[in-house]
Amino acid sequence: MTDDHDGQQFDRLAPTADEREREGRPTREEVLDWWDERFGIDPEVFEDVTFWEKGKGKIWAFQSEVESPVRVEGLGMSMLRTRGEHWKPTTDAVQRFGSHATENVIHLSLVEAEAFVAGHDQEIEWDGDWGYLVVTHDFVGEPEPLGVGLYLHGELRSQIPKGRQRDL
Repeated sequence: MTDDHDGQQFDRLAPTADEREREGRPTREEVLDWWDERFGIDPEVFEDVTFWEKGKGKIWAFQSEVESPVRVEGLGMSMLRTRGEHWKPTTDAVQRFGSHATENVIHLSLVEAEAFVAGHDQEIEWDGDWGYLVVTHDFVGEPEPLGVGLYLHGELRSQIPKGRQRDL
């Protein structure tokens, strides 16, 4: 087993730890468990999704099959950052799959949602877990995921990428 990572190719994640070829690389099972444990998203939601790593700790989701490894610039969508102690979901992943979340979801009022998408941090009471949250707001009467928030010490920190922040 080797720990080297090629930032120019995508390698499909092994299904389980027993099948892992590279030490330190997450497995499909670990990714599914993380989404389930952190956000309550049933692994069946990802049934038709393959997971790939490009570089070290950058996990992508792809809803099709290709041979592994594959040398392309992009494959599907960026899904998760697994470097470091705390895994971080991407805005794209939360906007795509966050509607399935049943845990660690914070629902914002219109004023709070506007501040959030503009990239502002804000004091908000939340009695759930600290860490990364799925942030939602109602559109046409239904909660829709806006993106990822980081909740620490009574503050919701917007994780909306600078290029996607908007003043509404």
